[in-house]
This record gives sequence, C-alpha cells and structure tokens, in this order.
Amino acid sequence: MNEKIKPYDDKMQKSYQSLLTEFGSIRAGRANPHVLDQLRVDYYGSPMPIQQVANVSVPEPRMILIQPWEASMVKTIEKAILTSDLGLNPTNDGKAIRLMFPELTEERRKALSKDVRKKGEGAKVAVRNIRRDGNDAVKKQGKAEGISEDRIKDLQAEIQKLTDKYIAIIDEAVEEKAKEIMTV
Repeated sequence: MNEKIKPYDDKMQKSYQSLLTEFGSIRAGRANPHVLDQLRVDYYGSPMPIQQVANVSVPEPRMILIQPWEASMVKTIEKAILTSDLGLNPTNDGKAIRLMFPELTEERRKALSKDVRKKGEGAKVAVRNIRRDGNDAVKKQGKAEGISEDRIKDLQAEIQKLTDKYIAIIDEAVEEKAKEIMTV
C-alpha cells in the first residue's frame, strides 16, 4: 500500500472498529457482557469500568452474573446499572448482581435493527468523509510537489478502492447484526 494512502486506511479501519464497539453495546436478547463496557462505577473517587472492579460472567444464555471483588461495590454497581439506559433491572443477593435479559418483542427487534442500520450509515458517512479528505490532501500535495495528474488520479483511485472495501465490510457487519437481532 502506498505511504500517502496508509493514514486514510488507518482512519477507515478505526471508523469500522468504532462501529463494532457500538454494536457490542446493543443487546440482542442474549446476554452479552459487552453491554456493560460503557458503564462506569465510582471506585474510591475514580470512575472505573465494571470489568475492573468485578468478575463478569454469562452462566446462562439470558443472564449476566456480576461478582464484585469487594462487597461494598454491590450497591454502587447496582446503582450504575439502574441509572444507565440499558433498560435492565438488576437483582442483588448481597454478594452478586444478576442481570436477566428478557425476550425481545418483535417491535423492539425492529427498532433495534433500524438503530443498527442507522449506526452503519453513520460509519459509512465517516468513511466517505475520510475519502474526501484523502482526495483533497492528494490534490494539494500533488500540486505542491509537482506530481503528475495521472499519478494524482491513480492515488485517488486507490483511495476509492479503500472506500469501497470498507463500505462493503460495514454493510456486511450491519446485515450480520440485524440478522442476529431479528433471530428469535
């Protein structure tokens, strides 16, 4: 890969990775510990991810078990889950917290699927913006360095190939996640 194009490949890759991270936080009816990735709990004055103050496991397909390393953290973790937008009600037995994932209704599945497609479209827009920035940079650099028009067109064609590749990967990820959500 051309050195002039490598930074744009990296940026597109980051856009794709960001989309996958967002998809991880969308619950699809099955227990997925990644829904907790965005949550922070107050641990002696510092916001910490739940995974750093507790053991998070999936003992059953529709349950997440959170076992804090310190008993005093149970209430703090429970409060963080309740105030989040996860829409889950934790059950607390004093030592551990259980999160039960209810079966999604058809309407909720369709809404989540729509949200997934919206996030995918946002990622594609980000990739296209990176393409635009790359094309502009190649033109400016080409004029400044005296690179031929043909070479500039070749570089822009390489950027377009990268764009097409990432758009296809994003479409595939969106379809896969939408199918996962719609599967009962």
